[in-house]
Amino acid sequence: MIYSGSAFPEWVGDAFVPALSGQSLIRVDIDGTSATAADQWSDGPLGERLREVEQGPDGTIWVLQDGGGGKSPARWAYERVLLYIRNFEEQLGAGQEVAMGFAGSDAGVLRIEGLGYFDPDILTFYGRGEDGLRSQIIQHVTQLNVLLRAVPAAAPEDPPRRIGFRLAAGLEDEPAPQIAP
Repeated sequence: MIYSGSAFPEWVGDAFVPALSGQSLIRVDIDGTSATAADQWSDGPLGERLREVEQGPDGTIWVLQDGGGGKSPARWAYERVLLYIRNFEEQLGAGQEVAMGFAGSDAGVLRIEGLGYFDPDILTFYGRGEDGLRSQIIQHVTQLNVLLRAVPAAAPEDPPRRIGFRLAAGLEDEPAPQIAP
C-alpha cells in the first residue's frame, strides 16, 4: 500500500508491506527512484502473520493478521471483503450505494445488503438484483472474484446505505453471521 493519508504526513508516498512469514509490518521510504526499508514493526499486537495492509478512510493504517487461534479461509475472505467494501464506500457519491458483480459473469449486479460465511471456505453475499428480487450468491473462497460497483441509491429520497461499517461493527466482539436472514 502506498500511503497517501493525513494521519502520518511524514509517510506520504511511502510503501507499507505486510510480512506474512516475517510477522511484521515494513515501511519502505520511497524517494524518487530509490527505495529503502525504513521501519519494521513486529512487537506487541503485530506478533502474528500479517495478511494485508490498507489505508483507512481517516488515514490510519489497517493491518489484517492471523491470530485468535487461527481463522478459517472463509473468515479471512470475509474480513478482507469487508475492508474493500468499507474503502469503496468512502469513495461513493452522495446518491450512490455499493453493488457487486462477479468477474467474467453477465449475471448482472447485486445490491449488497449483507455478507456472511460458512466455515471453513464459503462466503455468501445477499441482497437484491437489478429487478429488485432477493438474491444470494454462494462462493467458494478459492473462486472469489468480486467486482464492486457504484449504483444509484435504491430510494433517491433516502440517504444511501453504507453497509461496510454496519457489517464490520462488532467484527472483533462476536462471530460473523453464518446465514442470510
